[in-house]
Amino acid sequence: MEPIESRHEPEACLRLFEELVARTEEDGWADLTRGLDALEHCTGPRPDVSAPAAALVELSLARDTVRQPYALLGVARLAGEKSLRAVVERLTRDVGPIVADEFAVIAALAPAEQALLSRIDRQHRFSEPLPADIWQRSADSPAYVAFARRALEAAADRTDAIRADEIPYRADKAFTDREVISLGQAARVALLRDEPWLPALFDRLLPGVTLAPTPARTVPSQALLYEIARAALDFPTPELVTALRTVRKTVRHAGVPKQLDKMLKKIDAALAERTDVALRLPRLDFGDDGVLRRTAGDYTAVVTVTDTATLTWEKDGRPLRSTPAPVRRDHPALLKELRELVKRVDAQLVTLARALEGGFTVDTAHPYAWWRAELVEHPLARTVVRRLIWEVEVEPGRWQAVLPEAGEFPDAPDDDASVRLWHPIRSTPDEVRAWRDLLVERSIRQPFKQAFREIYLLTPAEEETRVYSNRFAAHLVHYRRLFALFRARGWRSRLLGPWDDGDGDGAERRLGAGEWQVVFFHTWYDWADGDELASTDQVRFLRRSEGTWREAPLADVPPLVFSEAMRDVDLFVGVTSIAADPDWTDAGPERSYWERARFAELTESAEARVDVLERILPRLKIADRCTLDGRFLVVRGELRTYRIHLGSANILMEPDDSYLCIVRTDRKGSGKVFLPFEDDRLSLILSKAFLLAADTEITDESILAQIRRGL
Repeated sequence: MEPIESRHEPEACLRLFEELVARTEEDGWADLTRGLDALEHCTGPRPDVSAPAAALVELSLARDTVRQPYALLGVARLAGEKSLRAVVERLTRDVGPIVADEFAVIAALAPAEQALLSRIDRQHRFSEPLPADIWQRSADSPAYVAFARRALEAAADRTDAIRADEIPYRADKAFTDREVISLGQAARVALLRDEPWLPALFDRLLPGVTLAPTPARTVPSQALLYEIARAALDFPTPELVTALRTVRKTVRHAGVPKQLDKMLKKIDAALAERTDVALRLPRLDFGDDGVLRRTAGDYTAVVTVTDTATLTWEKDGRPLRSTPAPVRRDHPALLKELRELVKRVDAQLVTLARALEGGFTVDTAHPYAWWRAELVEHPLARTVVRRLIWEVEVEPGRWQAVLPEAGEFPDAPDDDASVRLWHPIRSTPDEVRAWRDLLVERSIRQPFKQAFREIYLLTPAEEETRVYSNRFAAHLVHYRRLFALFRARGWRSRLLGPWDDGDGDGAERRLGAGEWQVVFFHTWYDWADGDELASTDQVRFLRRSEGTWREAPLADVPPLVFSEAMRDVDLFVGVTSIAADPDWTDAGPERSYWERARFAELTESAEARVDVLERILPRLKIADRCTLDGRFLVVRGELRTYRIHLGSANILMEPDDSYLCIVRTDRKGSGKVFLPFEDDRLSLILSKAFLLAADTEITDESILAQIRRGL
């Protein structure tokens, strides 16, 4: 059929309905929304389509499964009252009160509203995400919004009844598949509207669908849990993300936490893009100092929020080492409530930090007064926010960087002055060095890498290739680890393998409030050393234009978007490259790549480690045994001198540059070193340095044999 837009005249609309009938008779199905849309765009008086509409109703009801029930209700209204009653009766048969309520609401709407709502009716809960403007139509319908609240409250009432043993419990049977679809749509509408009653409702509903009323390791409804998580991916709120993280810690089903973790990574990225709600955080009755106190008989519970939330107990002002036995015996409900509060606060802090970091490419600005009251002085948010560097626009176009943890604030700015997160790409090298020095001197550990954040600028080679970058191409990586990292960082990619159409793909991530898309191409390579390998390829960028994605020259990509995207790709390659695998033994053609790349030139992320080591090495007890030499940390032991590569953490031994394989080390002492940000590779490098500086104390025979060989 031709596009709807070309069929605006009444005669064309009538012909379209007749063609829908013919298509349904021939194929058993036709897209009814096309007929409803055509009538909405009719340029003249609407034609009488009651006859073909009645035929469509009759054909649809004759099938075992009714597709597009919303659209069918709209078509039935066009056919007449008799057809509408027949459709309502069929759709509400044995579907339960939630779905019956939904169909009754749709049936009572005016034809124009039915046509608008018909677009959101998904065939199943795994349907492709719909554009936000489609959901907005439902969010603008008072009748459907009212249904959304009734439906979600009814779902929470049902899970409450299951937990109270008023409804028999059956694993994964709390809701039918159609109810899950309806509730997912209701949740999306409420989330899009950011309804104020939603947080309390999710605090009831999510534990209800994840915890069996018995000690069983089953759940009342995995389907609804994951559908709500998919709704959160479409329209995230910090309260829902926190609620999902909270139930992830309490669910007893073995497979649910892993699946939720995958979904939460994507939801975090989506929340960072929804800047109007991302930084909202409740106070939960905490004092301005980030402390909450509750009395339990002769004892006082103290919940303190620093880097994380901790629960301690006092008696007569004296701190106790553990939870008092009388509290466990006489106040179990309060103890459970406080422990759940700690989990909830920790989840909220993680959500806030990830939303802030993910929002770098959005470059959102906040009013100074709101930022000071709702973030810097917020009893919970302050522990995250105060350790970050911010920029305040003290004059038009002039920004002043401040670190609240250091007690630094600009001189009396206007309450409406703009505040944004500081990023090193907007600063001079001297300014960046000054901030890094300050963090190390004051032992301030940032919630994510900011002052030491790598920046990626366009290179001459990329200016030459113009629309693609080969900066991270031609690497061999552990494919399954790469695929897991894609999910962890909010990238979308299909699984590759030795099957038809499984040879290559472009992993995608949207940035810059959804206006930009980065694509990292990679191909499935082969099996080697018992593992699947992939080969990396180009990075390209696309820009949204007139509703479609169009490839963009690298020079047109905003510097922040380019830098943050390339930072992710550097992480993917750096973490998963076989060059970083100290135990690689395969002798095939991949060996030449491993030999070449394991001591290669440093990338931006490795250069950041050099910067940190320059500052912290003088503070270490092994400082007199360590020096930096280009891409290596040189460690002088008693038996040999060792060169640890700052990119791969691989080791060469002097004087013959023989390779030393250390798969892992648990050397004590290295874990106490202050690092201004979390970096597993840097921690590994330092642990190897502590081990090798005291090589005469090594007891692992596999390591000693390598060191003594050739001595």
